[in-house]
Amino acid sequence: MRGWKLPRTILRNFRIVDADTDFFGSIIIENNIIKEIIYDTENVPEADITINSGAFSHSAVLMPAFIDLHAHFREPAFPEQETPFPAETLESAALAAAAGGYTTVVCMANTKPVIDTIEKARALKVRADALGLIDLYPVLSLTKNMEGRELSGIKDLSAVETLMLSEDGKDVADDNLFLAAMGEAKRLGIPVSCHCDFGGTEAEAAKTAGRPRAEWSRIEENNAVRRAIELGRKAGCHIHIAHVSTKEAAEMIRAAKKNPVAGCILTCEATPHHIGATEEDARRMGDESFGRVNPPLRSEADRQAIIAAIHDGTIDAIATDHAPHREADKAAGSPGFSGLETAFTVCLSRLTREMTPNQELQRLSALMSKNPARILGLKDRGKIAEGLRADLVIVDIQAHNKINPARFKSRGKCSPFADKELRGKILMTLNAGKIVYMEDEIA
Repeated sequence: MRGWKLPRTILRNFRIVDADTDFFGSIIIENNIIKEIIYDTENVPEADITINSGAFSHSAVLMPAFIDLHAHFREPAFPEQETPFPAETLESAALAAAAGGYTTVVCMANTKPVIDTIEKARALKVRADALGLIDLYPVLSLTKNMEGRELSGIKDLSAVETLMLSEDGKDVADDNLFLAAMGEAKRLGIPVSCHCDFGGTEAEAAKTAGRPRAEWSRIEENNAVRRAIELGRKAGCHIHIAHVSTKEAAEMIRAAKKNPVAGCILTCEATPHHIGATEEDARRMGDESFGRVNPPLRSEADRQAIIAAIHDGTIDAIATDHAPHREADKAAGSPGFSGLETAFTVCLSRLTREMTPNQELQRLSALMSKNPARILGLKDRGKIAEGLRADLVIVDIQAHNKINPARFKSRGKCSPFADKELRGKILMTLNAGKIVYMEDEIA
């Protein structure tokens, strides 16, 4: 329509926090971007739409929206759940992301069919873009149909059309094929997300001997992390270690970062459930049913090691590993929790206890926004600055929040934090300046 323009929006007189700043001011949004930041709280101009801090509690804070490096959206379908009532849909997952303060999400390729060509990835992204709730970036698998026999469509890519590659929960067993995939990732300049569950003969022997999951899964993760680092260094590519959960894996990554190899970039993530829950929670829920997740919830010593690795910078980012399932499938042992809607609250409650009030939000913003953007190569988001996308979230950092999965937007209702009283709440999420979520109790 000729002459039509997007409305001018102002977020007025908020405490504004990102990884590098903490101040009071206002933000003007025009044409989906942060047009201007105003530090003078007395002289704020008018706009077509005004969102006043006074409409929220005194503990409301404006932050960059969150970026998730690792989620499962179950689209186009999930192999174990060929049913008219799937555990998740693109629509329910996008709503869950927005409700959790996320506007950028990387979704994994373990669907049916597997996302192993750029055409499949494009088709899913087009559908997500049409919803207008979040920016979705589908991962391409490393091998065709995730069968570990030949490379997927990544070898045909001539330009970066995806932000990350991953075989998800199926590490490529063949070293040469894994190296070939890493070579393609290096050519494209994007990371390979390694889920690190290939433990070799040692892990298989522990399984065959009937050792408990806690034991052989630890061998799997530790051996696979070591292998991924070694092969990544040989290939000279960007290796990203997913859902670090053991103290040994954290120490291996710490040591590798202290001794970098030219050409190889090493980053990693931890999940909110490994930060905030332990094997005791899994036993309470049923460690082979509702409490099952890959990698498993670990010991308190492991949890503390993960938190220490976050504080010292070994772990770069928080990623949800959102993995929704139907109740019947969880009861039968399907691994995974729904995590998009609880991530900020869990991390604010469980991760920041050792930080001063001035540190905690900036550190969380680095882990949930700035660093994920850097890992993905997204230079237009993750911080609050003029010229960047107006991807923003308003949070209440003091609100008491009893986790009620029945209220999740996600169809998956399993969470180790159900009925727990935590701190923090998402009040509003804006994607490119458009409100995509608003908490229903706002005045």
